Amino acid sequence: MISAVKSKAFERIFTLYNHYYLLRRRFRSFTFSGSLDPQLLDGNGRLLSIAPDQPVVYFMNHSSWWDGLLLYHAAKQTSRGDHYVMMEERQLRQYAFFRKLGAYSINKDSSSGVRTSLQYTRELLAAGKRVWIFPQGEILHQEARPIQFRPGIGLVLRRFPQAVAVPVTLCHGMVQHDLPEISMKAGSPIMEDWKAWKSEEISERLGRVLEQQLDDHRAALIQLGQGSLPGATPLIRGTRSTSEKYDEARRRVNR
Repeated sequence: MISAVKSKAFERIFTLYNHYYLLRRRFRSFTFSGSLDPQLLDGNGRLLSIAPDQPVVYFMNHSSWWDGLLLYHAAKQTSRGDHYVMMEERQLRQYAFFRKLGAYSINKDSSSGVRTSLQYTRELLAAGKRVWIFPQGEILHQEARPIQFRPGIGLVLRRFPQAVAVPVTLCHGMVQHDLPEISMKAGSPIMEDWKAWKSEEISERLGRVLEQQLDDHRAALIQLGQGSLPGATPLIRGTRSTSEKYDEARRRVNR
């Protein structure tokens, strides 16, 4: 297993590079709805904000190579927690710089490798870290249905039942512009006695949760005819699309 080796100096530089060069050049917009620092209800029905060191497992659909960079930017911009990402080992070997940002590996083809990665995840959560998982196990089109999770997320939550699970959906699309617009949504946190469930049951249940959230997320964007949800927080304002540049040029000519 390849462990994470976070570097604050590298993160400072990469955060700026990711924001101002990678994402702003590639996407017209990136907006965020919900909270990566979720609130829970206490016994009296009052909302309580979780502590920065509350262990959280985020589970997200995986439909593009950019997803890791997008979630990294969203976590940096909106969360107080210390975030890590479980990444397929072959990809992490190819893009080793992700280790300095908090990525660590899992080798799905090795049972001992999987056990080592799960133990490493448990240690991160026990230390109050937050972990992102792509439970589908591979990049799939965002319209692929049904959404089916591999058992890893269930094994993680059974090993650390104190963790809060948060569904996160990403919708990529081009609506009125020639550059993609990205909408990310964090759903309601889920807290259960995970040990009472079998790992397969947890994976199946959370797969249904994410599929429903992604369907609702997508339907809302289609109904609005735009690439962001009402009240969403803008995380980047990217390069103007070709149509916007053309419209501006026409306005100048017609003055």
